[in-house]
This record gives sequence, C-alpha cells and structure tokens, in this order.
Amino acid sequence: MRKKLTAIGNSLGLVIEKPILDLLNINRETELEITTDGDGLSIRPVRESRAKRIEDAAHRAMDNHEETFRKLAQ
Repeated sequence: MRKKLTAIGNSLGLVIEKPILDLLNINRETELEITTDGDGLSIRPVRESRAKRIEDAAHRAMDNHEETFRKLAQ
C-alpha cells in the first residue's frame, strides 16, 4: 500500500484506515512505538508483556481474595 502524508497544522501525519486499525487492535488511545533504521519507519503498538499481564492478574487475585488466602495459609 502506498500512502502520502497529510498536513496537520505545521506537521505531517499518516492516516491509517479503520480495517488496518481493527486488524491490529489499535485505537486513538493506543500508545505507538516509532523506530527507524535510518532508511524507513516501523510503527508498532506498545503492548504489555505477558509476564506483566500475569503479574497484574496475580495481584488482582490476591487483592480480591486476601482473606481466603490468609485462612489457607494458617
């Protein structure tokens, strides 16, 4: 797919069509990481690591069931 940049104020922007946004599960709140190798750009959504998601789930479980875990530990 070939695209041209669009003027946005004093800057330039790239319009990404909805089917591509849907495919990548990206919306206007999604943080994007933009990198370059000096020849081109790479744009990727920033995703939490699997380890971070597991850690967050464990914390939620501990917070929600603290009393039960304390009874089991005795």
